Amino acid sequence: MSPVPGTGSLFKRLLVGRAVRSDKLGDTLLPKRLALPIFASDALSSVAYAPDEIMLMLGLAGGAFATTHSWQITIAVVFVMVVVVASYRQNVHAYPSGGGDYEVATVNLGPKAGLTVASALLVDYTLTVAVSVSSGVQNAGTVLDFVQGKEVMVAVIVIVFITAMNLRGVRESGKAFAVPVYLFIFAIIGMGIVGFFQHFNGTLAPAESAGLTLVPEDGKELTGLAAGFLLLRAFSSGCAALTGVEAISNGVPAFKKPKSTNAATTLLLMGTLSITMLASIIALSQWSGIQIADEPATQLLRDGQAVGESYVQNTAIGQLSESVFANFHLGVIFVSIVTGLILFLAANTAFNGFPVLGSILARDGYLPRQLHTRGDRLAFSNGILILAAAAILLVVVFRADVNALLQLYIVGVFVSFTTSQTGMVRHWTRHLRLERNSKERARMQRSRVINAVGAVMSGVVLLVVLITKFEAGARYAILAMIVIFVIMLGIRKHYDRVRDELAIDWDKDKPLLPSHVHAIVCISKIHKPTMRALAYARASRPSYLEAVTVDVDPDETQALLDEWDRHDIPVPLKVLSSPYRQITRPILEYVRSIRSGNPRDIVTVYLPEYVLGKWWEQVLHNQSALRLKGRLLFTPGVMVVSVPWQLASSEGAERDWIDEPPVPGSVRGGNL
Repeated sequence: MSPVPGTGSLFKRLLVGRAVRSDKLGDTLLPKRLALPIFASDALSSVAYAPDEIMLMLGLAGGAFATTHSWQITIAVVFVMVVVVASYRQNVHAYPSGGGDYEVATVNLGPKAGLTVASALLVDYTLTVAVSVSSGVQNAGTVLDFVQGKEVMVAVIVIVFITAMNLRGVRESGKAFAVPVYLFIFAIIGMGIVGFFQHFNGTLAPAESAGLTLVPEDGKELTGLAAGFLLLRAFSSGCAALTGVEAISNGVPAFKKPKSTNAATTLLLMGTLSITMLASIIALSQWSGIQIADEPATQLLRDGQAVGESYVQNTAIGQLSESVFANFHLGVIFVSIVTGLILFLAANTAFNGFPVLGSILARDGYLPRQLHTRGDRLAFSNGILILAAAAILLVVVFRADVNALLQLYIVGVFVSFTTSQTGMVRHWTRHLRLERNSKERARMQRSRVINAVGAVMSGVVLLVVLITKFEAGARYAILAMIVIFVIMLGIRKHYDRVRDELAIDWDKDKPLLPSHVHAIVCISKIHKPTMRALAYARASRPSYLEAVTVDVDPDETQALLDEWDRHDIPVPLKVLSSPYRQITRPILEYVRSIRSGNPRDIVTVYLPEYVLGKWWEQVLHNQSALRLKGRLLFTPGVMVVSVPWQLASSEGAERDWIDEPPVPGSVRGGNL
């Protein structure tokens, strides 16, 4: 009969599913139809809020300014996106191992540049989750009254749900989230086709805000440098549409073969869809007369009077759907639902990019080794959990406020864009020195030009973002990158120091047997665990063996000595004095006192312990063995041997630990 799994194991299986064998890793690879919704959901979802950000910034100068310049900003954003997508298609072919921007920067510009990119991406992935989920909750709050006022709680619940889905594996999360992503693409492109048809036939209904007048924020029209700076702010906000482009280059190993070709095709498809949807939304917004204001209550006028606090400003997509589907309410509902879903699912891109990048950094020694370990479903579970925790912290701290979080956004992704494309220029330059084939040289030169243009454009956008968003909140994102950069350097130094200390110099450190072994069995009473520890110690044949007890209660100590003599146990028993009733300190002092100056002499301390299976049983027993073990581990020349005795209650727990090992020290708690 197969054992019945424990409660913890059963819950884990319900949450993440059955464990998957390592040799099944190939079954988790993604075809393009699943890779697109998994890796491109962030970039595709950006069209749900990037148009609003452009119009909102331009709206600070009044309605006429927004109408005149929204197209110019959109063309500039589209141009940057075309260049970035073309540049990253070179990346996936040149570096298909999955390191993405981090690998490109490290190989071509050095480890410090690679760490700069990595820290920027880690911050950006975390912000992606926080911004996307908060934006989705904000949109949901416009149609679901129960969400209003509970945005933080709902956002946390959504992050927990997405985390659980990703713990089940990349392929499984892709299957679950693919349908909403494709429905969003269908909804926006479908709305664009219908809207264009209506516009050119003169039947496009005006938007709900078309009859309103948008006035400048301070009542004065902007000119000169102020107007130019506002255009730069609008451009930097619109560049939010580029977030997530780098995710595919970081996820090339997750694609089915041919990996690079499939990744490049998916990248091209993502860029085409994003540009098409962004341009159609901006065009229809202008044709339908949409007005978006930063302070709608005071900036929007109806018949010369401010609309007031009672006015609810819907998003550009929300107003467009009501305009295009004026006579088809189901279309409005459909667009609203899939837009909310895609904003939630945009976080899924980060849940695939962050763990993979964390795994690579852990492999290189810049993050804890645990991040390089795959979980039961062959996903990098530790990275997924860390990302979820960091995103939840941001949501709670910023109260799920999208506008506040957006000010921290974008900086990281353009740091990685600029550094990566600069690295690719050096990559092609290095290869051109060695390549003699004229056809290959021509291809490399074209690629270098593309990456050079990408580096310049990304650098310009990064500069604009830093100038326009630094005071608004970007400085906090930069500070977070610096902190992560320093932490990763510290982790690498620690691993390097440990490696150097553990390295064997075979000329000096030849393996030698200990000259003498002084064995000590720590006991408090005579019972089965004690006798097993004594038997095991005797079987190891040390140079000298003795049992040691601490005199905490004189009556109990005398009873122990009498019983020891009565049973004629063939091991000498030493009693250590303890005037202050301490157990750990007297044993430590005795162990140190018997150590000789010979580095080849060792002391072995045997600790009899009984294993408890129930968590509440830990409270009923002291943890003297665990405390002593912890102190002895820091004593040079001392070996600690745990001799467990399994109680009946531990039998059920043993089956749980086959799937989920216990935390060290969580079940060992018996008396010495």
